[in-house]
Amino acid sequence: MKKLVLAVLASAVLVGCKTSPTGRTQIALYSDQQMSQMGTASFAEMKKTQPVNKDPKVNSYVNCIAEKVVAVLPSQYASQNWEVVVFEDESANAFALPGGYIGVHTGLLKIATNQDQVATVLGHEVGHVIAEHSNERVSQSSILQTGMQLGSAALEMGNVQYRNEIMQGLGLGAQYGVVLPFSRSHETEADVIGLDLMAQAGFNPKESVTLWQNMSQAGSGATPEFLSTHPAPTSRISNLQSQMSKALSEQKAAKAKGNNPQCKL
Repeated sequence: MKKLVLAVLASAVLVGCKTSPTGRTQIALYSDQQMSQMGTASFAEMKKTQPVNKDPKVNSYVNCIAEKVVAVLPSQYASQNWEVVVFEDESANAFALPGGYIGVHTGLLKIATNQDQVATVLGHEVGHVIAEHSNERVSQSSILQTGMQLGSAALEMGNVQYRNEIMQGLGLGAQYGVVLPFSRSHETEADVIGLDLMAQAGFNPKESVTLWQNMSQAGSGATPEFLSTHPAPTSRISNLQSQMSKALSEQKAAKAKGNNPQCKL
């Protein structure tokens, strides 16, 4: 069984090995076109099933921030026509999808109290896109599914006792040993990319720390880090602070170029 699973994983690595913007090795098995199609379909479904905020002031504010962040993306992403939608949802959340889509929940605007804090979140979410994290997640899911199917077949052919119990254990092992830590690495990488993006757009990077302090106070840190797909706020704050000197230099350079966002709600 191990040989079968390792063979699948090795083949996937050979086919889809890439390097992320921070230099991390990643597996991305799908083309940009395929990922854009997935993003387009997902966003269209969300607009059908979730209420959309129609307040002109709120939408103008969010679009203003999004436009500033998108403007400093690498050319292949900055040239896209990004669609930004504000959804009526009390959760403090936002997301970005391949193909040029950004969704912001109204609940985020209660936690992210100024343009710089909102820019922190949007930079982070767009960071997931330019680092191809969605591709990695879909690719990883495909590899794990194939590996589990092969493992199940091997156990069944060998008439192994306690087959179901073993498969359940493999599922838990995959979830906590592979999927969640991998997602936390995505979140940490997106934090770094997002901090650079917001600073390059002229937003105040120091507000990224304040945002996560707000998140922590709102209770987002209640789940233990080792069982969460997101790093604990204290870990995020420490990581952001370690990158702050560079981000402040980037903001200073951005302001010298005339990037001085004035997005107001």
